Amino acid sequence: MKEEKIIAPANGYLMLFLFLALFFGAIAAAIFTKNPIFLLIIILALFIAPGFVMVNPNNSRVLLLFGKYVGTIKENGFYWVNPFFSKKKISLRASNFDSERLKVNDKLGNPVMISTILVWKVSDTYKAAFDVDNYEHFVRVQTDAAVRKLASMYPYDNFADEGHDEDITLRSSVNEVSEALEKELDERLSIAGIHVLEARIGYLAYAQEIASAMLKRQQATAIVAARHKIVEGAVSMVEMALNELNKKNILILDEERKAAMVSNLLVILCGDKEASPVINAGTLNQ
Repeated sequence: MKEEKIIAPANGYLMLFLFLALFFGAIAAAIFTKNPIFLLIIILALFIAPGFVMVNPNNSRVLLLFGKYVGTIKENGFYWVNPFFSKKKISLRASNFDSERLKVNDKLGNPVMISTILVWKVSDTYKAAFDVDNYEHFVRVQTDAAVRKLASMYPYDNFADEGHDEDITLRSSVNEVSEALEKELDERLSIAGIHVLEARIGYLAYAQEIASAMLKRQQATAIVAARHKIVEGAVSMVEMALNELNKKNILILDEERKAAMVSNLLVILCGDKEASPVINAGTLNQ
């Protein structure tokens, strides 16, 4: 396999001066002397003209001579090359690619909608020009393939209640998933001379057919977790209240009264609504 070869062509301004001198000088000489030999000089000057090439910043020209790779011009400027060279323009600028939203299954089999944002640039003009048919189309196809593979490697979210306690998920592990996607794309696109500058998930959501059910599940999980914290705190507060009452001998409670007190405190601390006080004028049994 050939490698990219950087060449330094002739100065274009010098050749432009030579072209103008030959062309207009030959025309003037042909008019005044009426010698047909100067027509050959005019033809020679016209032969020089196709060799001029201009390279803008962050652009390049890949040069071919009858199908043979000659080299690449990457330095911007005005140059002159062999008029028989064919010149192919390849941009070296960074490009953004926002993929379409793909419907894929995550590691747990749940359908999700996912897309990626890719920032890339051409690093090897020889590979981009000759190792793939169309390097821009190659970037699009390989990006979609890499996203599908990535989505199948990780679950969308962590469902510890079902025994799926994953360290990396698509939703929460943004940095880890982006690094894995960037590495996968860099390996796939290297054969086309493409360097991946950045790759990250641009859109991520459950597919429409399960989005509503998964939203209810997430809400239920959040409610259960909140209730767990509330009950845990309430039990600690009740335990502290009983210990303080016993320590300071403020009130001596038998087991029945302790049970009633614990029940009332838990209702007050764990209830959704404010408790309404009830004054008991008699004993606990009346």
